[in-house]
Amino acid sequence: MAMIYREPDADLALLMPRTLAVLGYGHMGRAFALNLRDSAFSVLIGNRDDEYAERAYHEGFEVTSLADAAARADLLLLTLPDEIAPQVYLQDIALNQRMGGTLAFASGYNVAFGFIEPPPFVDVVLVAPQALGSRVRESYVDGPGFPSIVGVAQDASGQAWPRVLALAKALGALRQGAIELTFQQEAELDLFTHQAILPALFAILQTAVEVLNREGFPPEAVSMSLYLSGELGDLLTRWGTQGVLPTLQQHSRTAEYGMLSRLERFREVKHHRQMESVLDAIRRGAFAQEWAAEFADGYPRLETLRRQVAGSVIVRQEERALQALRPGGESAPAEPE
Repeated sequence: MAMIYREPDADLALLMPRTLAVLGYGHMGRAFALNLRDSAFSVLIGNRDDEYAERAYHEGFEVTSLADAAARADLLLLTLPDEIAPQVYLQDIALNQRMGGTLAFASGYNVAFGFIEPPPFVDVVLVAPQALGSRVRESYVDGPGFPSIVGVAQDASGQAWPRVLALAKALGALRQGAIELTFQQEAELDLFTHQAILPALFAILQTAVEVLNREGFPPEAVSMSLYLSGELGDLLTRWGTQGVLPTLQQHSRTAEYGMLSRLERFREVKHHRQMESVLDAIRRGAFAQEWAAEFADGYPRLETLRRQVAGSVIVRQEERALQALRPGGESAPAEPE
């Protein structure tokens, strides 16, 4: 049974004497910084001199270079993209670590796969939201908080757990409860979702579009019924907040029976093998090395894949459907498939 931490488990006073810095003011960094400030903490922003730094400045934060923020802060919260963080760490952070400091990550990726190796004299902790940055901010403001994972990879001070729980509470990550995992477990689960669940879902939708188009259903109706209406997204959201069966029971009995009675048709041995293969590649570090090489080359395959998906039936059809469904929109002529 996993350990789950909640707000009564944390003491915000542990953060009061510490200087906090958020490194990177992208979507997650901005959400973290705003949440910390609303929890009555002063936050220093470390960022390159770009539009993100300008936004942080206009939103009332003290903004400085990454190296300066790392040198001044007792607690560093890294929210940089996975592929960029190792280079930034070596250039701007590594030499500015201080004894007894805390290095906090929003993702276990770089520590889990050895791209960042913190010194032995700092605490290394994890607060990983299971939500996009916009949702992390919205759920803090609205009150319910967001699901998250917490972990400790290195406890140099003997206070790593109390400190990471205090940080998680200040971010709003303990309102729903935070699950304890290792950095490796968090990274593997995150990558598995992106590499097994989402591709499978996209492939199923692509196949459904092709079948329904071939059978003569209007393309706009196909895209809307499958996912543009938002019903699928709402269903998955309710699964996450209410559970599978309670959500299904809110639908008609026709829909509930149709889903449950056809479930076994899609439980194939090859799906198990495919998912096991994906997880194995993640655990061996094969994907991490592949992604590092892709970043070093300037993302050539990613750009090719984007172009391929942009030209797929499902994307071309959804563009026409979105245009037709806008107020005053008009359906574009269907393209030959």
